[in-house]
Amino acid sequence: MSSPVPDRRTPEFRNVTAETFRTDILPAARPAILRGLVADWPAVQAGLKSPEALADHIRGFDTGAPVRFAEAPPEVDGRFFYNDGMTGVNFTQSESTVGAVLDRLLALRDQDAPPAVAMQSVPEPQALPGFARANPSPLLGEDVFPRLWIGNAATVHTHHDMNDNIACAVAGRRRFILFPPDQTRNLYIGPFERTPAGPPVSMVSVVEPDYERHPRFADAWAAAESADLAPGDALFIPYMWWHHVQSLDRFSVLVNYWWNEAQMQAGPLEAMIHAMLGIRDLPPSQRETWRAMFDAFVFEADDPPGAHLPEDKRGVQGRLTPAAVAQVRQILARTLAN
Repeated sequence: MSSPVPDRRTPEFRNVTAETFRTDILPAARPAILRGLVADWPAVQAGLKSPEALADHIRGFDTGAPVRFAEAPPEVDGRFFYNDGMTGVNFTQSESTVGAVLDRLLALRDQDAPPAVAMQSVPEPQALPGFARANPSPLLGEDVFPRLWIGNAATVHTHHDMNDNIACAVAGRRRFILFPPDQTRNLYIGPFERTPAGPPVSMVSVVEPDYERHPRFADAWAAAESADLAPGDALFIPYMWWHHVQSLDRFSVLVNYWWNEAQMQAGPLEAMIHAMLGIRDLPPSQRETWRAMFDAFVFEADDPPGAHLPEDKRGVQGRLTPAAVAQVRQILARTLAN
């Protein structure tokens, strides 16, 4: 089942170079379709000939290393998600080789109602070394390695990544529905502790939203945008933008690159969970006090914190050196142990 499409479309760019990406697209922190970015890849050209030709191209790099793949029964219509009671998920995970899963996908193409099968986030260096040299990224350096997503018609629920992301369609059409980070509250996010595949996901079905159960999703939908990719196209998804991904064809291959410009000292998600533990259930007046403290010392609403202090006396208000980070970690560990 194809997803509905928001009125807003993601902007398109053509003939994007590494320089224009770095100077114009990346700083804007907005999604961008990069039409034809990888159209010259041998993998894309093989896929345009036939699924079998692309499968042979990929097999040429297969080391036989074990990879995990997910499989969902036909009745879930390709939707990888929780089971009905949210006690687990509606798919199974198994281990095989890239070549064996490719064979299975090719064999399933002619079935009327096949199961959904997907190898997700397969790291190229471990499973398919040499694929990146044959199909090099035109925008990123070799230090950012690709991951491959290979499957049939399937849906990945709305989620976000704590990285910037370039997703390149190699074979099959992909539809992305994107939501800005400020719509998080309107997406009705599921549990952090148990997720279908790692990051938290929206509990709203983009294909068939239940507005009685999730009324605020109407506001999220009004802010959403869509990006349809054909083979050879790519999509830049900025840090923490929510995205729902649907593979529309019976044989689909996507290559993505995750990277983060920031040198993080600690995990922001863990910091937020710690704040939920310590602040969320305080009386309203105390929560507002801590909102002001976060604005002053974390989000720096006005002047940078600690600027009024001598540089060697700023502590955590100043630049965090490796020694200072280690000290803070020790303090936090003692606090959490109590």
